[in-house]
Amino acid sequence: MTELLPLSPVPLYSQLKELLRTRILDGSYPPLSRMPSEAELGKAHGVSRITVRQALGDLQKEGLIFKIHGKGTFVARPKAFQNVSTLQGLAESMGERGYEVINRLRSFRFVPADAQVAVRLQVAEGDSVAQIKRARLVNRELVSLEVTYLPEAVGRRLEKADLVSRDIFLILENDCGLPLGHADLAIDAILADAELATALEVEEGSPVMRIERLTHGADGQPLDYEHLYYRGDAFQYRLRIDRHKGPRA
Repeated sequence: MTELLPLSPVPLYSQLKELLRTRILDGSYPPLSRMPSEAELGKAHGVSRITVRQALGDLQKEGLIFKIHGKGTFVARPKAFQNVSTLQGLAESMGERGYEVINRLRSFRFVPADAQVAVRLQVAEGDSVAQIKRARLVNRELVSLEVTYLPEAVGRRLEKADLVSRDIFLILENDCGLPLGHADLAIDAILADAELATALEVEEGSPVMRIERLTHGADGQPLDYEHLYYRGDAFQYRLRIDRHKGPRA
């Protein structure tokens, strides 16, 4: 039984791609398992190897599978994701879906604010600010590097906080009594330089998603300024957008 419809207007490679995608997403082909070969898939579904190759090529572009020369095609590990439409820390968001998030504290120090940090936190250039660098792991897999800047007075209150297992957002709200209000985000893609590649354990020049986030307290004052660097192969940000219907033309 091929499960494909030869007379359908949908091309056979597209039908096969959707069938294989369904089997990957429902766990029939588990993460990191070896996929059937092109010849095996062609025979099972009554299509040519060219058709199979097209379907697999599209799935590879989507990041659902990967190929190892001489060994075959394998199912990729699902990317962790966070909903960007809600102001939450990584552990808070991921924990709701059963993921474990832990942090490697790379450094905590007080540094002079450069021009960009000074503008964002509304302090004078050269003023002392807290700088916290943490590598973040989801289910023991490294996904991001977080570089956080806080006004010095706020940073002093975090010196003895548990930065290994807790989100800074929750520490600010629950331990410091500083409720958060809103955040402004800018998202772009960059190529990892040597320092970033080492921190994220990727090759230099690998694609990295960068998020600049400025979080304000409930009083509207800037409180937490961050650069978040995510491995392109390990994480996604997702956002649901509803259409605003205007007057009909």
